[in-house]
Amino acid sequence: MSAHPTTPDVAIDVAGLTKTYGSGRAVARGTRAVRALDGLDLSAAQGSVLGLLGPNGAGKSTTVKILATLSRPDSGTARVAGHDVVADPAAVRRAIGYVAQRPVTDPMGTGRENLVLAGRLQGLGARDARARADELLERFGVAHAADRLVKTWSGGMARKLDVAVGLVHRPQVLFLDEPTTGLDPEARAAMWAEIERMAAGDGMTILLTTHYLEEADRLADQVVIVDGGRVVTAGTPDALKDELRGDGVTVELDDDAAAAAAVAAAERVTGVVDVTADGRTLRARADAGATALPALLAALDAAGVGVRAAGLSRPTLDDVYLRHTGRSLAAAHRASSGAGRAEAEGVAA
Repeated sequence: MSAHPTTPDVAIDVAGLTKTYGSGRAVARGTRAVRALDGLDLSAAQGSVLGLLGPNGAGKSTTVKILATLSRPDSGTARVAGHDVVADPAAVRRAIGYVAQRPVTDPMGTGRENLVLAGRLQGLGARDARARADELLERFGVAHAADRLVKTWSGGMARKLDVAVGLVHRPQVLFLDEPTTGLDPEARAAMWAEIERMAAGDGMTILLTTHYLEEADRLADQVVIVDGGRVVTAGTPDALKDELRGDGVTVELDDDAAAAAAVAAAERVTGVVDVTADGRTLRARADAGATALPALLAALDAAGVGVRAAGLSRPTLDDVYLRHTGRSLAAAHRASSGAGRAEAEGVAA
């Protein structure tokens, strides 16, 4: 596939990326290779937040590693801040900040020491590195702990420090790979606020990978939903949701063994479409939910299917994912946990 035409206002431009892990070793071991990327295309405008949404193993981390020059694609092209990631990796590294899923700071160093070291590694002089460290400690609200060992910090504080390290050299493009995984709700909300400030206040381009639907919905200017290493749909969160007409219908069943009967009964109800079941949860869409829900409950009762709870909702990004992949994001996340480990480690599953 040919590369997208590059324009000055495009900060990230990806065309036809493919990547397979473990192809040679898999043959030797008699195991299977993992196709992490299968012709991925995406782009992000300068100063925007691009949300890369999908379950573990969908290809999110592999995409970020290639864009950060930590891995090479098997084929396809990728440019970051106008530089080709394969032909000019040094220029890409100067232009980007990268916050990986795993901690990058030294737990036996203080917060200030970690930031000063990161600044020196990025070419700052001693005085400038100390000044930048102090600036970032204040910005992220952790200055009070600056001279404490990082191992004594809370998880939320340590994650803020990881992000601060990625910002030391004032990058044009910042990659945040699952930045809020494992954080409590308060720490997650604080991280969301900081991401919003970086994009709106600093004009930074941010590529955010996540499997949190609310996170992508709130933060991203554009959402790219990936599954199996491919883009299944892309657009603004509102535009993607607006493509789905009507209401979402969710029914919690008494017994997951009744799922097949529940699906069969629901598919016979007029106005109910896109019926799926995940364990005890039956999902569907209806143009007129207030009318369709009573009819659906009656059909389930007639089929002998017990119901615990039922409700209607406006379209969500999970409904978008369900529409394009045939399963909810939570179900995909559970099903692909092994592939996710392989992708993160860069080895065959």
